[in-house]
Amino acid sequence: MISVFVYGTLLVGESNHYVAEPYVLSVQPGAVRGRLYDVGLYPALALYSDEHAEAHEGIVVGEWFEVTEEGLRAMDILEDYYGPGQSNEYERVWITDVNGSREGWVYIWQDVSGLIEIMSGSWRTK
Repeated sequence: MISVFVYGTLLVGESNHYVAEPYVLSVQPGAVRGRLYDVGLYPALALYSDEHAEAHEGIVVGEWFEVTEEGLRAMDILEDYYGPGQSNEYERVWITDVNGSREGWVYIWQDVSGLIEIMSGSWRTK
């Protein structure tokens, strides 16, 4: 099983959930540290890695999926993730839930310049 944190159109009931659904073994609520931005039809998660990250971080709510390898590949295709060092729309990185109880993959956006932050930290209540 592979853990993946989702926060936008892959969430249960959202427009792209069908991509992951056949491969989802379990779903649990979760939250990670970062900021959520509106890209239009989908959101982008930004992480901060500098020494002052705590001052920049918010809480982004979503769901933890346990998926098969096929599910991770299907999500990679949806997110235009081709692998490390490639020209990816999203990067896939390892992250830990805010409470430290879970960790896994998440898709993040590299440059949020000019994007509007979703202050609620939730795609569903933007």
